[in-house]
Amino acid sequence: MTGIRLHAPRPGWSVDADVVVVGSGVAGLTVALRCAAAGAAVTVVTKARLDDGSTRWAQGGIAAALGDGDTPEQHLDDTLVAGAGLCSDEAVRALVTEGPDAVRRLIATGALFDTDSDTGEILLTREGGHHRRRIAHAGGDATGAEISRALVEAVRDAGIKTVENALVLDLLKDSEGRAAGVTLHVMGEGCHDGVGAVRAKAVVLATGGMGQVFSATTNPAVSTGDGVALALRAGAEVSDLEFVQFHPTVLWLGPDAEGQQPLVSEAVRGEGAHLVDADGHRFMVGAHELAELAPRDIVAKGITRRMQELGAEHMYLDARHFGAEMWAHRFPTILAACRAHGIDPVTEPIPVAPAAHYASGGVRTDLHGRTTLPGLYACGEVACTGVHGANRLASNSLLEGLVFAERIAADITADDSAAPGEATVADRPVTPLLAPEARFAIQRIMTTGAGVLRSAGSLERAAADLDALLSQAVTTLETDGKTAEPGTESWEATNLLLVARVLVAAALRREETRGCHWREDFPDRADSTWRRHLLVTLRPDRTLAVSRTDSAAFPALSTTAVPPVTPAALKETP
Repeated sequence: MTGIRLHAPRPGWSVDADVVVVGSGVAGLTVALRCAAAGAAVTVVTKARLDDGSTRWAQGGIAAALGDGDTPEQHLDDTLVAGAGLCSDEAVRALVTEGPDAVRRLIATGALFDTDSDTGEILLTREGGHHRRRIAHAGGDATGAEISRALVEAVRDAGIKTVENALVLDLLKDSEGRAAGVTLHVMGEGCHDGVGAVRAKAVVLATGGMGQVFSATTNPAVSTGDGVALALRAGAEVSDLEFVQFHPTVLWLGPDAEGQQPLVSEAVRGEGAHLVDADGHRFMVGAHELAELAPRDIVAKGITRRMQELGAEHMYLDARHFGAEMWAHRFPTILAACRAHGIDPVTEPIPVAPAAHYASGGVRTDLHGRTTLPGLYACGEVACTGVHGANRLASNSLLEGLVFAERIAADITADDSAAPGEATVADRPVTPLLAPEARFAIQRIMTTGAGVLRSAGSLERAAADLDALLSQAVTTLETDGKTAEPGTESWEATNLLLVARVLVAAALRREETRGCHWREDFPDRADSTWRRHLLVTLRPDRTLAVSRTDSAAFPALSTTAVPPVTPAALKETP
């Protein structure tokens, strides 16, 4: 049995399922609903409440070719341009061709999008990198909250078993190395408590992002890279983790602000807001043909450059010309957030600066969501499907969650499969735990060394500082047999350290500027050398193995010959 596990108590209880879904955003709940509809017994495990993931924070909307004159081909072109040469054409084509019907099925599930009061047609807006108005939204700027509401309600109506307030720890495998469930810690609420296990024939990671690896992020506090860390410890392959998208327009709350920061949706710029400096100069005009609506990496770089030129801590987003009525009806969530922090966008420009927003890379999958470990699937932000390449196109994330969740459910419930063997808790090497306060040290290291601007010097210092944290924990465990007290905060800090190490290793290896990876010492894009993916695995000695693909295409997964779970097997007793 290969792999590493977290230092944690042995499971004291267990439950059985056909499919265990880890995460309760758009990706996870869609998988759960589709699998349950096919007759599978599904258990959803989520770290907080069902509606507490990243999906509910999505403001702008969901991108799909739903409008007159728009086509999947045009959506594909915009996605490929944003991805800066590293998108998988096949994955993007699946996204844009299956996307419109997936959105319609979401509407049939109960999601209510904003519509024209006269025609009843879905209202569409534009965001950065899109040449068409193709962003469907709900509640003005509360799209994620509405999607989450509809899916949570549908999951509860379907009677799907859920385990809330539960942090997933490690993957269970059978004797053949196939995924056979997960271990988890339930945080004192619900029908279970402490460390337990969910044994299942298929495991779906839909755990969201890892934005909390940086000091300032739009991600909620639960986004600590748990799914990527679990997959790495289990022996799965991750890819493209260096491509972390920094959202250009995050409400600037001061130089000492940490944790989750309020997002000012790209849809505000899509409706005509301008980026300006303190003198009112629109610095993005002339920098790109789409000006403020350029792809996010270009806008984030434009803001950062202007901040450097002026020695400023932030820029401004000016939408005073919207007027009070438009602000109240189109962007009520953003209006309320700004006013809660003493800023009135109706009468003054909004101070903004880039902050960590979205991980374009993650656990590598094929077009059916299969990872490099048999029986383990991944979708949503935790996955690297090849859709986003080096930079995600705005509002493609919710669509990716929908489309690939449906693909995963179809694969799990397909014919001709064998169930895994008995789940075992093997005596794998353990990862020592970091003390909870290490989280803040990791965030400071990453923000300083691996933020929007990176260089060999900054990344080498970050790598050394992160390695020192790991080395100290390993030495303490091996010398004194001690580690930090097992618990949610120490497990999260340990997960953050692992994903931070992978991100820095990949960013240091990639000696070019591409998409949202910006190297000051290698300012140009180098297609001949670096139009490639970086693949990372975790060795048993806790070191990282980083390799580069031979081309822009991902190599085939070795698990593609492993058949999925059959409906017959889904009905068997685990």
